[in-house]
Amino acid sequence: MPEAKASTKKPKTLYNNNFPAQAHKLCLLGATDKDLASFFGICKSTLANWKKQHTDFNQAVLRGKKAADMEVAASLYQATLDRIITTKQAIKCKEVYYDENGKRVEKERVEIVEVEKHIPADFRSQQFWLKNRNPQQWSDKYDDDDTDSAKSITLNLGSGLNPHETAD
Repeated sequence: MPEAKASTKKPKTLYNNNFPAQAHKLCLLGATDKDLASFFGICKSTLANWKKQHTDFNQAVLRGKKAADMEVAASLYQATLDRIITTKQAIKCKEVYYDENGKRVEKERVEIVEVEKHIPADFRSQQFWLKNRNPQQWSDKYDDDDTDSAKSITLNLGSGLNPHETAD
């Protein structure tokens, strides 16, 4: 019987040198690792191996994700603020006059003008931002478990009569 020899061939890899650029663009569009694996037709463990074995691929993924995250963070921050934006708007202008025969003449034209609009801050964006930036202060959870001992409270009710004194 012939003896079976161990194969010295490396397993066929699906990796291509064009993949870093593709992965970067996909990550800029918000792709997750699951999305990348699906796009390249591989499982997530193969994607993890590619990241370990190909530093250019890993760096492209990290750069794309970081850039997309920064863009979203900047947009979220802007949504938390009141702001004035300038837009262009078409307006119809009507000119009415009388010609030399006394006949009424109307001319219309469209002009493009710049208009400033106030964009109010978005409450949900503010809420999200604050809850994530300082969860101890802005959490929805109310913590009634005061570890300090009960504190006495003194109220100043003015200079009225003392209810504990008996009237003579």
